[in-house]
Amino acid sequence: MAATVASVKTLPFLSRLTRHWRVPVNALEEAGAQADGELVRLSMGPFRPYLVTHPDHVQHVLTTNQPNFVREGMFWDPLAPLVGQGILSDGDNWAESRRILQPLFTARYVNSLAERMAESIDRSIDEVIVPGPPLDIAKTMSAIVHPMIVRLFFGEKISVADMNRLGPAYDVAVTANAIRHLLPFVPDRVPLPGDRAFRRAIRTVDEVIYRRIEQVRTQEQDGDDVVSRLCQARRDDAGPDGDRRIRDDMVAMHGPSTDTTTTVLTWVWPALHAHPEAAARVYEEVERVVGDAPVSVSHLPDLTYLRMFVSEVLRLYPPAWMLPRKALATDVVGGVTIEAGSTVILSPYLTQRLPQFWDRPLTFDPERFAPGNESGRHRYAFLPFIAGPHVCLGQALFMMEAPLLIAGILRRFRPVVHSDGPVSPQLASSLRPPAGLTMALYPIRRP
Repeated sequence: MAATVASVKTLPFLSRLTRHWRVPVNALEEAGAQADGELVRLSMGPFRPYLVTHPDHVQHVLTTNQPNFVREGMFWDPLAPLVGQGILSDGDNWAESRRILQPLFTARYVNSLAERMAESIDRSIDEVIVPGPPLDIAKTMSAIVHPMIVRLFFGEKISVADMNRLGPAYDVAVTANAIRHLLPFVPDRVPLPGDRAFRRAIRTVDEVIYRRIEQVRTQEQDGDDVVSRLCQARRDDAGPDGDRRIRDDMVAMHGPSTDTTTTVLTWVWPALHAHPEAAARVYEEVERVVGDAPVSVSHLPDLTYLRMFVSEVLRLYPPAWMLPRKALATDVVGGVTIEAGSTVILSPYLTQRLPQFWDRPLTFDPERFAPGNESGRHRYAFLPFIAGPHVCLGQALFMMEAPLLIAGILRRFRPVVHSDGPVSPQLASSLRPPAGLTMALYPIRRP
């Protein structure tokens, strides 16, 4: 007997976007509440993507029939000039890049870098943070994270000037043309705000990365950094095409590694500010486990509540708030026919707030992630690092780096965030707090 194909509800969405143009995630949240886990269509004039939020349906798209849902179209096409055809693509290019890059991001390899990472973070905190005056939170987190990630990816021989150019250029690239992610029906030939800044940022990224590739190729360096490993893996493909593949993989790995980490760490401080009881437990644990000593890898197993806190930040504020995919062939998801060529939008932001799978979903509660509390949870109800074949390679790196950095700051300082109310995300390809959010850090006075 043939499966019953359900009719699908269509929700007006363009009017919601117009109403929430400053905070578009609010428009998506309204649509998600109306969908209530069911698969629906979002009417955006000529463009009508399917919204997929139920974990069963997410599992179908990301794993069960993953080859049919590719990273093309909405969201991906505007970023294509930046990310290229490497690990963030699909098909043969993705498979080859994954094979080369995966050994560099295993837990074992990340653990081998752990002490060097801890020392780098500790040094950066001392160099970057000035206690007392207001600090731009996002810029401060980036200034601590970026040098460490750049050294890991590009090696010690990248110049300070190039390192300082790369971070801001990538930041502009992922925010400048964000409006195109929400208006995929606007042709590329129609100029939109941010297009010129986007192109300038890509030129800067290309200059820095190609210069480093040429340096490694010319000097035949065999370092442990990512660009050296990629050059070694593509030693027999030293022409422009091979260099382009290395460049694409470097952008696709370095960018999210810095952007995702910086974004999540930026959300940590308003979360501490808004939830003083949870903050008090974080402070107590850091003081008890670390004290005034430099944070080391040996402290991480005992920073249990801090890891729970970070997981709850990831649940409520996942950097990847919207993940579109394009259906290559007609499929059926949740009883609804998805026509070939259609766009489906996954949203960890919505899935991780579904009341069917999360008790008190809008309440900030790190206890959800206490040891033992995760058993029985749907595997696809929590997607901070996506899932399936395209699961983020850098998750082990992040889950080591974030506690080291947070504990490294809190062993020295107590934060005061300058915010009078809830902090809303800004328009960007990742779920970022508003630009210009500040805090002051005051030294801890110990006996």
